[in-house]
Amino acid sequence: MPTTIKKNIPLLPLRGLILYPTMILHIDVGRERSVFAIEHAMAQDHLIFLATQRDISVEDPGVEDLYEIGTLARVKSLTQLPNGTHRILIEGIERAEWSNYEEADLYPVVEIIGYPDEEKQDAESEALMRTLLTYFKKYSKVSKRVTKETYDSVATITEPGRLADMIASHLPLKMVAKQEILELFDVNERLEWLISRLYNEQEVLNLERKINERVKEAMERTQKEFYLREQMKAIQTELGDKDGKGLEVAELSEKIENANMPEGVKEVALRELDRYEKIPSAAAESGIIRNYIDWLVTLPWAAASKDQLDIKRSEAILNRDHDGLDSVKERILEYLAVRQLTNSLRGPILCLAGPPGVGKTSLARSIAESLGRKFVRISLGGVRDESEIRGHRRTYVGAMPGRIIQGMKKAGKINPVFLLDEIDKMSNDFRGDPSSAMLEVLDPEQNSTFSDHYIEEPYNLSNVLFIATANDLSAIPGPLRDRMEIITIAGYTEIEKNAIAKNHLIPKQLKEHGLTKSQVRFNDEAIMDIVRYYTREAGVRGLEREIAGICRKAAKLIVTGEKKSTTISPRTLESMIGKKKFRFGQAETVNQVGVATGLAYTQVGGDTLQIEVSLSPGKGKLILTGKLGDVMKESAQTALSYVRSKTEEFGIAPDFHESCDIHIHVPEGATPKDGPSAGVTIATALVSALTKRPIRREVGMTGEITLRGRVLPIGGLKEKALSAHRAGLTTIILPRDNERDIEDIPESVQSELTFKLVSDAEEVLEIALEASSK
Repeated sequence: MPTTIKKNIPLLPLRGLILYPTMILHIDVGRERSVFAIEHAMAQDHLIFLATQRDISVEDPGVEDLYEIGTLARVKSLTQLPNGTHRILIEGIERAEWSNYEEADLYPVVEIIGYPDEEKQDAESEALMRTLLTYFKKYSKVSKRVTKETYDSVATITEPGRLADMIASHLPLKMVAKQEILELFDVNERLEWLISRLYNEQEVLNLERKINERVKEAMERTQKEFYLREQMKAIQTELGDKDGKGLEVAELSEKIENANMPEGVKEVALRELDRYEKIPSAAAESGIIRNYIDWLVTLPWAAASKDQLDIKRSEAILNRDHDGLDSVKERILEYLAVRQLTNSLRGPILCLAGPPGVGKTSLARSIAESLGRKFVRISLGGVRDESEIRGHRRTYVGAMPGRIIQGMKKAGKINPVFLLDEIDKMSNDFRGDPSSAMLEVLDPEQNSTFSDHYIEEPYNLSNVLFIATANDLSAIPGPLRDRMEIITIAGYTEIEKNAIAKNHLIPKQLKEHGLTKSQVRFNDEAIMDIVRYYTREAGVRGLEREIAGICRKAAKLIVTGEKKSTTISPRTLESMIGKKKFRFGQAETVNQVGVATGLAYTQVGGDTLQIEVSLSPGKGKLILTGKLGDVMKESAQTALSYVRSKTEEFGIAPDFHESCDIHIHVPEGATPKDGPSAGVTIATALVSALTKRPIRREVGMTGEITLRGRVLPIGGLKEKALSAHRAGLTTIILPRDNERDIEDIPESVQSELTFKLVSDAEEVLEIALEASSK
């Protein structure tokens, strides 16, 4: 209970510090107001009131910044230190509560009410003191903050209030808790509060000790394992196992656990690992098993790329990388749309078929980028061993997985875009038929359990987007072709080649030759002339070579100092890449007798074919030259038989075959030629030679002929139309049944060609031959 009231007591604010009654403490004082307060206290009765700040960051505390309960203390000495601060020795007297805060002579003074401790010596106080000392003793044994000497000095205190304050000063309490003890005027409440706090502190210290013991035990165990491993390494070194097989086995076991294999494959891997651990390292089989386990743990079993199913983004990428190819782009976007709706569509098996240089491989790369998938390419050209696809059995020396599994390992994901390049170039011999092995790879119903001879466990290929490329579909076996969705890329028109050159080829070649756009400039007329007079191809590889040749010439001119920059125009082309290689705008200069222009489809796209017929005195012998295939030879025989059956209608002597030999020749004799679409061309050349009627030079024709003169439909019309356009033809004669295929021809080509649909050879002759002069 309050017993004393004192007025005009100097106030000393404390930061982060509390002084309990009966305690003696040194305090460093730096604030000027605090020094004035202490000096005033020293000049009178040495009494000063200590109040703790609520926030230690406040430099000049006011009334609201101080706790209401503090300590009345006596200043015993004041010393000024060399650094300007003052050090005081101060002794706490009793708890007190301040009021009537006033400023006097540059320091605050307050009125205080003192609360001295009531020292009760009853049984409850004695019991609380003993309990508190017991807990404090236990705390001193587990805490490094309290020494034995400190406990001994505390244990001699007989006053309950002083005992509580002394123990509180030795506990690691926060400032709020210390203030809470200071505000407990009742001694028994103070003792109970400290007993509870010491119990909690003891529990925390016990937990800390247990944690430290566990950490120490774990460290000792780690050190022990390290020591044992080092010993094991030393023993294994002595036994000849320098690499430490035990550690290696542990690492492989961890890799197997983290590989996300199917349970069946995981069991096989662990079984092989157990065999590997038991077999000596010097044994030949040890390396085989180790290599096999390495393949199992490095193959992707579950990791997949997340598809970026954004059709607009994919369309932008495809349009950025490729001009033209609208049907191919449309098919890819259709796949993406269905995948976005279902999110479960199996990867389709696409086959991009077309001549070299039309962008089949680069298109596959763009598809992978648009999907956000990994891209893997394997070349099948010249592959004739089945083990190239399915791998070797592990019984063979140097055995390894096939190219499919190797590609999956390279991708690191289960759903890459997998390009099977030049699938039509596979061959077969006594070592097997690789195209038959590809049947399982490319069958959506089977490739979820693809079996490689080396891995021997089923591997899931159903998430892979397979894309094959081919130049000649006829070279692909029927069962394999049946498993693929064929997308034909016929070739590029002049307009598309012009755009490809501007947007892709020229920037690429300038960069590769270290040139800039300001140093070498191509005008539009020059690019068109390169396309027309220096190349005649379905793709753009020849076009790129010509542009590269120009860049080399320009680089030399710039390096030698002859020119700082050059502009490529039609007038400068000959000085850069030589004279024109092809004629454009006319297939022949004049109408000729016995020379017809046919349209052919080859592995490199469409092409024009000159068929010549010459008559000479003889006995009706038919001579065929130009390295013709069996089909074309049969077409020639059929055409001759048709003409002989129509001699009267055509005005030809009925016995012409008895008086002259017929020589049919197709120029460029070193190039093999075959196909079922040269019948009408041969028949027209024969009739022209026999009737002396010239054939119109601007007319090209295609179609097979029967003995009765019927014109049969053909394939590859788009490619043939593009070749006719490149050759400068303006009229194309084609079978009437091919009318539906005209819409596949680009509009820019259709607008410059006239299509004549025929059903009978007589219609062909009426269009192709000049009118007879009678």
